[in-house]
Amino acid sequence: MFIAPKNTDLLLTEAEGENLYLKLIEQINKDFNLANEGIDFPLSISPNELKIQLHEKIYRLIQYKFAEYLNLLYIIDVSEEQIKKLDGSDLVILSEQVAFLILKREWQKVWFRNKY
Repeated sequence: MFIAPKNTDLLLTEAEGENLYLKLIEQINKDFNLANEGIDFPLSISPNELKIQLHEKIYRLIQYKFAEYLNLLYIIDVSEEQIKKLDGSDLVILSEQVAFLILKREWQKVWFRNKY
């Protein structure tokens, strides 16, 4: 049964522990490209660097390309309900939380594909 990790660091540690970290990066790259928001994380990227760069990308999308940001969330299939629960008063914190939701959804896809 899939149990979502509580934060980004736990999620990335779990992905590495199950030897699915590279698949997670591939899934992120694939979905961002589907949304025409080309992002090309190298497979050699460290978990910490992935977290930072994803956060920065989401921040820039919210700030400058909001329609594309919404399209990305739709393509990745991030829960609208979870997005609505977030406090949007601080853009830096919001983008960090959204980056976690994206990672969580991408991890769920990779995990299920691996298990079933």
